[in-house]
Amino acid sequence: MAVFTEVSPSEAAGLLATLNLGALKSMQGINSGIENTNYFVSTEQGDFVLTLFERLSAEQLPFYLNLMRHLAARGIPVPAPQPDAQGGILHSVQGKPAAVVTRLKGRNQLAPQAADCAQVGAMLARMHLAGQDYAAQQPNLRGLPWWVETVPVVKPHLSAEQAALIDSELGFQVELAATPEHQALPRGPIHADLFRDNVMFDGPTLSGFFDFYFAGCDTFGFDIAVCLNDWCIDLSTGELDGERAQAFVAAYDAERRLSDVELALLPALLRSAAMRFWLSRLWDFFLPRDAAMLQPHDPTHFERVLKLRRDRPWSYHRAGGAA
Repeated sequence: MAVFTEVSPSEAAGLLATLNLGALKSMQGINSGIENTNYFVSTEQGDFVLTLFERLSAEQLPFYLNLMRHLAARGIPVPAPQPDAQGGILHSVQGKPAAVVTRLKGRNQLAPQAADCAQVGAMLARMHLAGQDYAAQQPNLRGLPWWVETVPVVKPHLSAEQAALIDSELGFQVELAATPEHQALPRGPIHADLFRDNVMFDGPTLSGFFDFYFAGCDTFGFDIAVCLNDWCIDLSTGELDGERAQAFVAAYDAERRLSDVELALLPALLRSAAMRFWLSRLWDFFLPRDAAMLQPHDPTHFERVLKLRRDRPWSYHRAGGAA
C-alpha cells in the first residue's frame, strides 16, 4: 500500500465520476504496505479506497475482486468493489489496472486481546465457509512454488546460519506438501495475509477484513496459521501467547469444526506461515522497488518466529483436553 504511482486529483476525480460516486472531496496516499499504490478518497457519497495494482495483472485481478464481491454478497464484511455503468469492477488509471472499493469503518486493533482474537477467528471461519462455492480458481501466488524459486535469489544476502535455516525449512516444507495428510487438508479461497493491519474494529466490534490481494486457493489451515503468527504473538519476541491462540482457534472451531488432520498439522502449518513471510520480507528488503513512502518490513522478525515454531511447536486443544 505504498505509493508507487503518483495519481493526481484530476485523474482520481475522473475515475470517480465514471463510477458515479460523486465529486472528489479529498485524497491521501496510504503509506503502509509494499505491494500496490493506494489512496484514501472521499466523495460526496462516502469514503473509498483507490488501488492501482503494481504487480498483479489484469488477467489475475478478477479472482480477487470477484471474491470480495462474492463474500460481501454472503454477509462477510469486506470492501465492496465499485462497478461502472456496465457492471465492470476492474478499471484503469495511467495504464495500470485499478479498483475502487468501499472503505471499512473503524481502525486497526494493534494490541489485540483474547476477545479480539476470538472475533477474528470466528469471522475467518465464516469467510472460509462463505467462499466454498466461489467458482474461480487461482493458486496462492506466494505458496510453495514461489518459495522454491525465491530461496536461491535471497540466499546470497544471508549469513551461513540463515542460509542453513532457510534450506532446512524449505526441505521440510517440500516434504510436508507431498504427504497424503497435507494433501487431504480442506482447501478453498483464503485471505493469506490477514495481519492486524488488515482487519478493522469499530469500537470493540470487528467491522471487516480488507486487502485481499494476496488471496488464493490454499489450505484453510495455512490461513489460520498466518493469523496465529501475527494476532497471537508478542511482537517483540515472536513468542506465541497461548491464551490468545486458544481463543482464536476455539472461536474458529466453533464456526467450522477443524478436521483431525488440520489439528495434527497445525504446528507444521505455523512453520509454513512463518517461512512464507520471512522469505517475502527478505525479498522485499534486499530486492526493493522504488516507491514514495516505501517502508519494507524487517525480515528478522519472521526469522525469529520460524525458529520458535520449530523449537517449540504449539498445538490447539479443544475444551475437555482432546486435541
